[in-house]
Amino acid sequence: MDMDSFIKSVISICDYVKAKKRSKKTMYLSFDEWNVWFHSNAADREIEPWSIAPPQLEDVYTMEDALLVGSMLISLLRHADRVKIACMAQLVNVIAPIMTETGGRSWRQTIYYPYMHASIFGRGIALQPIIESEKYDSRDFTDVCYLDSIAVLNEEKEELTLFAVNRNLDGGLQFECDARGFADYHVLEHIILEHDNLKAVNTALAPNTVMPHLSGNAQIVDGRISSLLPRASWNVIRLAKG
Repeated sequence: MDMDSFIKSVISICDYVKAKKRSKKTMYLSFDEWNVWFHSNAADREIEPWSIAPPQLEDVYTMEDALLVGSMLISLLRHADRVKIACMAQLVNVIAPIMTETGGRSWRQTIYYPYMHASIFGRGIALQPIIESEKYDSRDFTDVCYLDSIAVLNEEKEELTLFAVNRNLDGGLQFECDARGFADYHVLEHIILEHDNLKAVNTALAPNTVMPHLSGNAQIVDGRISSLLPRASWNVIRLAKG
C-alpha cells in the first residue's frame, strides 16, 4: 500500500507539472530496484573486512516475503498505464529470487514464484477490478482489504489471468469475480503458493519447501469466476476462450 501511494504521488506530481507548463507530454515512470530487503543486515555486519567476494546482502526469503512481492507486482500492474519499466533490484544471490553456490547448487527462493508468474502470465492489458472485501487495520494503514487483485487480458492468446493475494492470516477467502464479458472462457488452472509456516524458506538442502501447486476449486459459471483462496496465499487463476 505504501508502494501504491508512492506511485500515485509521483504520477500526481508529473501531471501537475504537465498542467502547469500546459504541456501535451504525459510522463511515464520507471520504478527502479524494487524488492524486499532486510534479512541480511545482521549477517553482513559479521563479514570480515576486505574479504574476497563475501556472501553479502544474501537475504533468505520467507513465505510472507513472497506474499509481499506478489502484492508489489500487483501494484506495478495496477499502474501499468504509467509505470512502463520496473526493474527488480537483483536476480541472483544478492537480495534475489535465485540463489547459487560457488561450483555447486542453485535453487529458487520463495519470491521467485510470484515474479515468474507475473512475467509469464502478466502480459497484455491490465484490467482494473472494483474490489469489495472485508478490511482490517495495520500498524501504518487503516481499512486494508484482505483481497489484493488485478486481472490481465492477453488478447493475442485469448487468455485472462487473475492475480490475487489473500492477506487474511486466519482463514480462507471466498473469491468471486463478475466476468460476464468472458462467459465463453473456461478455467485453465488455479495456481496457489502457500505454506502453513509464514517463516518457511527454501534452501540448498530443502529447495522445494515453498513451491506452487494446482487447485481444482476455481470455476466459471454464467460469467462469474469463483474460487477459494487459502489463508495467506498468492493465487494465479488462468482462463482461456473456448
